[in-house]
Amino acid sequence: MSQMLSPGVAEPPAKAVAVSGQIALFLDFDGTLVEIAPSPEDVRIDRRLPEALDALRQRLGGALALVSGRPVALLDKMMAPYRFDAAGLHGAQIRLGSEDAPVAAPAEALHAALRAMVRFANSNVGVIIEDKRQSIALHWRLAPALADEALALMEGLAAEIGPTMRLQRGKAVAELVPASASKGGAITWLMQQDAYAGRTPVFVGDDVTDEDGFAAVNAASGLSIRIGDGQTCARHRLASPTALRQVLLAAADGGDLTLETFLQN
Repeated sequence: MSQMLSPGVAEPPAKAVAVSGQIALFLDFDGTLVEIAPSPEDVRIDRRLPEALDALRQRLGGALALVSGRPVALLDKMMAPYRFDAAGLHGAQIRLGSEDAPVAAPAEALHAALRAMVRFANSNVGVIIEDKRQSIALHWRLAPALADEALALMEGLAAEIGPTMRLQRGKAVAELVPASASKGGAITWLMQQDAYAGRTPVFVGDDVTDEDGFAAVNAASGLSIRIGDGQTCARHRLASPTALRQVLLAAADGGDLTLETFLQN
């Protein structure tokens, strides 16, 4: 199933995290479950991780979802043979249960933006385009000197398209995404579904693209966790994707996954 969601998330009040009750776990992918790679195609996943996440999903009564800028189909490929609840494309796609998330045809304005991005990439070595159909990302991790020029291009394209799309900035990347989509909106919607309702949300992410997810979880008195350094509204941190994987693998091997599991790390 697919649901378009509002990006608006209220500024979280200063609430303490609940320390009892069962959790609902939401996990970003790039920079969180896996290390950031030079290009999107180069990411490598610890092959123990999908099975561990499946074990944790069962212990959480199904309340585990991936929340990523990647398409849901790519997340399925990386996690094969397991399929998880997932919010892809920054919340523009949501798959709950076994139903595939449909992908709408991109607007003509997005086609025009893609052509401009291709021209820029063809003229600049190290610039990579990631076409996700409903959104398009421009990566310059391999060409850091082009950061200002690349961002200016994307800002101009977002302005030309108008209010139907917004510009999502990240680490050496900028992406044109549907204006109605956000990770925070996706988490809020999932928390209303049967497997998730009544639980304490936990969201782990690593980037500015995860900030509205952190804000949504903070507003629900949940646990927001940022991987690595950087300014954030997340209330807790883990040092690296490796540190998170150690927590998840140990929990899958040895017992329950609770708020205390994360707080003690």
